[in-house]
Amino acid sequence: MTSVLIINGPNLNLTGRRQTDIYGTQSFEDYLEALRARYPRIVIDAFQSNVEGELIDALQAADGNRQGIILNAGGYTHTSVALHDAVAAISTPVIEVHISSILAREEFRHTSLIAPAARGTIMGFGLESYRLAIEALIG
Repeated sequence: MTSVLIINGPNLNLTGRRQTDIYGTQSFEDYLEALRARYPRIVIDAFQSNVEGELIDALQAADGNRQGIILNAGGYTHTSVALHDAVAAISTPVIEVHISSILAREEFRHTSLIAPAARGTIMGFGLESYRLAIEALIG
């Protein structure tokens, strides 16, 4: 059975309550349940942390145990060489995801340090960015 791990970084535990004009009003937990219902033949697990090292540990632990990883590194997208290196070091494909379009936001958000190491990046489609990443992984 196909198994996908979604890894969410800092502040994504507040999705649905934080900056709803950018991130929407649906909680990630509710969206995750809808994803699982849509893809009953795929094991979809999720992990969230506000701690950079825990995100790295999750990437390394998933390597070889999942068919794909979806990573929304949040603010670490623009600052973490360590997350870039972790994505580059593993063989499991990683799709970088963002709920908003980082290119349509503040200039400091325009650069992703993770993108060069990821298989691809999906952004700007709200929570549906996660579904599109699943499609990219299983397609």
